[in-house]
Amino acid sequence: MGVLYDYFRASDDEAVVKLMAATDGGPVVREGGSSVADAVDGKGIDPPVVLGKVVSFALDVPWAADLIGERLIWPDGAGEDSEYEGPWVVVLSERARDALAEIPDDRLPGLADRWSHLEELSYYSDTQPEVMLSRLRELNGLARRARTSGENIYCWICL
Repeated sequence: MGVLYDYFRASDDEAVVKLMAATDGGPVVREGGSSVADAVDGKGIDPPVVLGKVVSFALDVPWAADLIGERLIWPDGAGEDSEYEGPWVVVLSERARDALAEIPDDRLPGLADRWSHLEELSYYSDTQPEVMLSRLRELNGLARRARTSGENIYCWICL
């Protein structure tokens, strides 16, 4: 099946830990598209590479592995166990959140078209520019709502 990614917003790390306890470790986006938080199904969009590349396009900077600046926040000790297969949650940097939030509506189609041609997405069948535009609009909206509310963006990940 691959790796699952759910992007969501929350007020702070403590709220995420409580959410994970209440959901027995997730997922955040449930079958049928319902969510336990304001969330977006990531559909193969990993934070450091695939999301990082669209953020690099938006910022007009070269991609770097640390551009998203994600930090593990749940569960404790997961980063120390090389055999751990998830789930886990990372928080994205404010820079990444703001870069996504600040993409003007008129730039979304061009960025989505460029994003749809990533080599990392070549093994997925649903990465046409219009599909990636829909995903980018969802992430852009989530980032805007998070920034407006003074919240962070988190990513729930599970192998």
